[in-house]
Amino acid sequence: MQEPVAQHFRAIAPAVDFCSLRFVQTRSEFLSVRQNILQPVSTSEDIGAMITVIDGGGMGYAGTSDLTESGLRRAAEHALSWARRTAGRSVIDFSRVPFPRPEGEYESPVRIPWSGMLRQDKIDLLRLASEELKIDDRIVDWEASLWHTESDVLYLTADGGRARQTFRYLVPMLNATANAGSETQTRTFAGRGYCRQGGLEILDQTHFREVAPRLATEAVQLLTAPNCPSGTMDVVLAPDQMILQIHESIGHPLELDRILGDERNYAGTSFVTPEMFGSYRYGSDLLNITFDPTRPHEFASYAFDDDGQPAQRAYLIHHGILLRGLGGVTSQARTGLPGVANSRATSWNRPPIDRMANLNLEPGISSFADMVAAVERGVYMQTNTSWSIDDSRNKFQFGCEWGQLIENGKLTAVVKNPNYRGVSATFWRSLKMTGNPDTLDVLGSPFCGKGEPNQIIRVGHAAPTCVFGAVEVFGGE
Repeated sequence: MQEPVAQHFRAIAPAVDFCSLRFVQTRSEFLSVRQNILQPVSTSEDIGAMITVIDGGGMGYAGTSDLTESGLRRAAEHALSWARRTAGRSVIDFSRVPFPRPEGEYESPVRIPWSGMLRQDKIDLLRLASEELKIDDRIVDWEASLWHTESDVLYLTADGGRARQTFRYLVPMLNATANAGSETQTRTFAGRGYCRQGGLEILDQTHFREVAPRLATEAVQLLTAPNCPSGTMDVVLAPDQMILQIHESIGHPLELDRILGDERNYAGTSFVTPEMFGSYRYGSDLLNITFDPTRPHEFASYAFDDDGQPAQRAYLIHHGILLRGLGGVTSQARTGLPGVANSRATSWNRPPIDRMANLNLEPGISSFADMVAAVERGVYMQTNTSWSIDDSRNKFQFGCEWGQLIENGKLTAVVKNPNYRGVSATFWRSLKMTGNPDTLDVLGSPFCGKGEPNQIIRVGHAAPTCVFGAVEVFGGE
């Protein structure tokens, strides 16, 4: 449908300072086998377009699922009426914002397409994984799932800009819950963390076919494990916990619209202020955070954001020093600060706002064995299970599914309910060791929420295993 929509847009685009159209077509399929029983297959398709108009300094937008010429004309007229109403009343003169006129294409790298396997064969794969999760009578709930999404996006400007992007996403999921009396423990496949762009080759890359028995065994093992001890000690965080730490205590605090106060009533503010950029010590010298939507296969890779800004890799934090924020073209103009191409919308019926995309912690030089050997007393934690952080994204408390004590440089007893707390403004300065590329994993989340009305969006996080010193740790009792 892209070419007819493009022709209609050229015919109806009003003569204004700036006008764009963002067309989005999305198809999803969700397959799940729970307790060895196939659940109802879920499929969906969504299609529509958002027209944005800037004129006389004001901005307006309107979404529509009526993609005829008359439907797009009505949306453009509605957007123009809002642009005229907001002229002279907006937080910025939008006519002065340098919105780009993009040219280019992007396509997710796919080796084995979703359509390359029959639906029944996918269901059989999930049935096998489900059966492998039920290793013990104490496993009381278990599930294996695959969630596939295809999204085709066309971005046009009235003065000739055109960017076409094709996205293919896959989220494989496994979970096993064990129970004995009043004790219940769950192990998952990195939460929903193994989400990537690509095709069915992701199942092999993540060892999806092999991991079910181990997860179930660990869920049962946790039933009789002692609670995590409490005290101040070193913490070794696996990549599937690092992604939550990065997301909540670096990603959200660095969003420029949050720093400007736009999210105060809903998602909160930030402890970061504009004056901090360029000089503030966010972490130790080992902390290197990049914004990188150009990385193949990561969940939020793209060539252009939803305002048409070309995506480039950039350091947000380099050797611990805060350099730039997560702000698209509008927030950059409002603050005068450097940002990145991260204006993103969840679909055609929402406007783009400042969002994380691929936010990565660059690996260091330490092997996993070296990191464990360096810890005299500590806990190794895997897979986030709970999180709490204040509305300025500063004080936090996180819990994990799996813990293992480290005593005198060796991994020893398994412990349940490992938790830790800290303050973002100082926690990252306690970063003592960063794992080498062998410890790094490419993960992410399908469910980052923000905005009014709410927008749920995909983010990617690649991170190595890391060691933090003198962390407040506590158990579940």
